[in-house]
Amino acid sequence: MNCPKCQSPMESVSVEGTEVDRCTSCKGLWFDAVEHETALAKANAIDIGDEKLGAEFNSVDRINCPACPNSPMIRMVDIRQRHIWFESCPTCHGRFYDAGEFRDLAEYSFADVIKDIFAKERQ
Repeated sequence: MNCPKCQSPMESVSVEGTEVDRCTSCKGLWFDAVEHETALAKANAIDIGDEKLGAEFNSVDRINCPACPNSPMIRMVDIRQRHIWFESCPTCHGRFYDAGEFRDLAEYSFADVIKDIFAKERQ
C-alpha cells in the first residue's frame, strides 16, 4: 500500500497490539474502519511524525483511498475538534490522518478550544 498523500510506501506498525499503517516518508497514518477509536490511547506512540510537515500535507485534499483503488476520499472535520481535518473513504470507511493530527485528536485541551475558534474563521 502506498501513501495517498506522498505516494511513498506505507509500513505496518504494531503498538501494544494495535496495528496501523504509517507512511515511511510523511508519517501520515491509515486506519481501517473504526481502528482509530481503539488506537487513541496509543496516539503518542503511533503518530511519531512532524506536525509541521503534516500541516503542509493537510493541504493535499483530493486523494484516493489507499485500500480501495479509484475510490476518492472525502475531506472530513472532527466534530469535537473542528481544526482537525482528515480524509475518509466512503467505501471502506478507512481514515487517513496527516502527521500530528492523530496525537492532537487524542487529547482535548484549552489550546484546542482556541484552535477551533480560528477554524471557524477559515470556514
